[in-house]
Amino acid sequence: QVQLVESGGGLVQAGGSLRLSCVASGLTFATAVMGWFRQAPGKEREFVATINWRGDSTTYADSVKGRFTISRDNAKNTVYLQMTSLKPEDTAVYYCATRSWSIATMPYEYDYWGQGTQVTVSS
Repeated sequence: QVQLVESGGGLVQAGGSLRLSCVASGLTFATAVMGWFRQAPGKEREFVATINWRGDSTTYADSVKGRFTISRDNAKNTVYLQMTSLKPEDTAVYYCATRSWSIATMPYEYDYWGQGTQVTVSS
């Protein structure tokens, strides 16, 4: 079965950086679209970034554009989210997700999800 395992979350001060990783198994990673979403307490899950299977097409939420970078290593079945200039409002549980075909930005468009990793940004 498909498994997605996120890591790299933690506590960081505002202005700091973190790199999240998501290792996938049980799927043909090299042809999978990968996405990152986040969910803060009391809020709906929201789109952060997505990347196509070749890694040459990405889309970002306006709130993270210029600060976050999504990338992938198909040889390692891993997708990354490099987060810089972190703000307290970036505090959330970050989820990795996957789907087939084209990139997408809505949670319901993704088929499989990881368990999430907590990111907390202190002011």
